Amino acid sequence: MTELGRALRQWRDRVAPETAGLLAGGHRRAAGLRREELAQLAGISVDYITRLEQGRATHPSPQVIEALARALRLSESGRAQLFQLAGLAPPGPELISTYITPSVQRMLDRLATTPVAVFDATWTQLLANPLYTALMGEWHGNELNAVWRNFLGTDSRVRHTPDSLSALRAEQAADLRATASRYPTDQRLQRLVSELHTSALFTELWESATVTRHESARKTIDHPHVGALTLDCDILTVAGNDLRIMIYTAEPSTHDAERLALLSVIGTQSLAG
Repeated sequence: MTELGRALRQWRDRVAPETAGLLAGGHRRAAGLRREELAQLAGISVDYITRLEQGRATHPSPQVIEALARALRLSESGRAQLFQLAGLAPPGPELISTYITPSVQRMLDRLATTPVAVFDATWTQLLANPLYTALMGEWHGNELNAVWRNFLGTDSRVRHTPDSLSALRAEQAADLRATASRYPTDQRLQRLVSELHTSALFTELWESATVTRHESARKTIDHPHVGALTLDCDILTVAGNDLRIMIYTAEPSTHDAERLALLSVIGTQSLAG
């Protein structure tokens, strides 16, 4: 077993399932996370985590280490140690952070009945609670980036008018341009911007250098099972690491609140058949 493997096992043993938003039912030989649970939280296969702990996998990517640090709810110092044990340099301030702090994780745990998602400074979704996924759908790959979806994607549950979509695209292009000025050497951002420039509209908005902010709004989401929900969408910024937290709420005692409550019960399961 390597030092990385020992550290992973020790950190896994210290995380109670309840603190990671998991149910701890059934007989457990240890109080910490099972490998299967860590795999679920990090989005990594159980086999790969087993090989890391046993020292049979020795060169994990920065993305894997970041996902493990997030799932294990490590502090900034613990995250830096995990990167060092993996033979990697912790991401510096010149790179866009994808790290979700334990305090933000705890906040998400306490908002289980509210749709919440966390995005980095490129508007790439890092984490979404089950109700957010039930509301907006599950995204993969490029679709995880909200700017990419609105310029190059085709499917969205959010109902737009031509004017509202035009305003949103202008806000997103301006916000991403501001992000690029803060992180001029971030290669992941450079690749995203390069791909977005295949859209003539994005290029036009980017070159216009318009200054506008991507702010809160009132949105109507057409859900395939519970129908239309008109919700307030608020965006909070986490000071210090440039995270954006998107929260959807319904006005109390309305049909929208009732439909959101129903969605929290049915989750992502299909009602067909």
